Amino acid sequence: MTASVFIDGAVGTTGLEIAERLAGRSEFALITLDEARRKDDAARAEALNDADFVILCLPDDAARDAVAMIRNDKTRVIDASSAHRTAIGWTYGFPEVIGREAVASARRVSNPGCYPTGFIGLLAPLVSAGLLPKDWPYICHAVSGYSGGGKAMIARFEDDTDIAYRAYGLAMDHKHVPEMQRHVGLAHAPLFAPAVVPAHRGMLVEVPLQLAAMPLAAAPDAMLASLTEAYRGSPIVRVLEAEEGELLLRGSMEPVDTLELMVFGARDGSQARLIARLDNLGKGASGAAVQNLNLMAGLDETAGLRL
Repeated sequence: MTASVFIDGAVGTTGLEIAERLAGRSEFALITLDEARRKDDAARAEALNDADFVILCLPDDAARDAVAMIRNDKTRVIDASSAHRTAIGWTYGFPEVIGREAVASARRVSNPGCYPTGFIGLLAPLVSAGLLPKDWPYICHAVSGYSGGGKAMIARFEDDTDIAYRAYGLAMDHKHVPEMQRHVGLAHAPLFAPAVVPAHRGMLVEVPLQLAAMPLAAAPDAMLASLTEAYRGSPIVRVLEAEEGELLLRGSMEPVDTLELMVFGARDGSQARLIARLDNLGKGASGAAVQNLNLMAGLDETAGLRL
């Protein structure tokens, strides 16, 4: 049986990449609005209520407004904005962390943010297993390709090719922080230091650890073993053996929907660097939305993904 899907915000970067992953798939039929109707609230409300599945690729306030337009008990929603990532009644759409069954049965799913996908993917299993403390002031350094900032950011970086590095979130109030704290179960909000580099896509997320100063912290080898076990059998999350040398983020990166996790440890075990590498438009956005859609529709979670 074919399920209908309406992507509200289909002309944005995330919406376009979701549509690409759904193209040619007989399990889904896209409901589309032409240019004249896509900003018409009556037309949008009709599409929102006619669809079996709605994927919201909108700013936060617009996403909340779109949910309020849905007047039936049939339409199931995946929200790619940050509007509902800590909201009551919404299921957090990170199947490898919260459980595939929880996503599959949900009516309202909030897609994880790109940076939090790396941070939570690294820390949640380790904190849950007691290998790292919940009551610790974690730091997260991260760099992303500029496509994560939407059309305005893309235009800025492509028009001004002299930008080498853009640090932001300098007031320590980035909207991802509550999500990162909540879904790892931390006592303290992490200090989050994001930046943008002149690459279209791709992302590195790092959590540095002073293990010698941390109570009850496990050794790097134990953390690697725990992550390997936590994601064993996952076709999307891959735990890699760390290699000495360098870790690259290439400007020519092709679209990919995997999440790579690594543990780098000092020889004496006193320090570690947990690092995640992903495509901010893949597992960090569009790929995650399609994975969640597949699960909600009772399909193979990897259908249409780029692995």
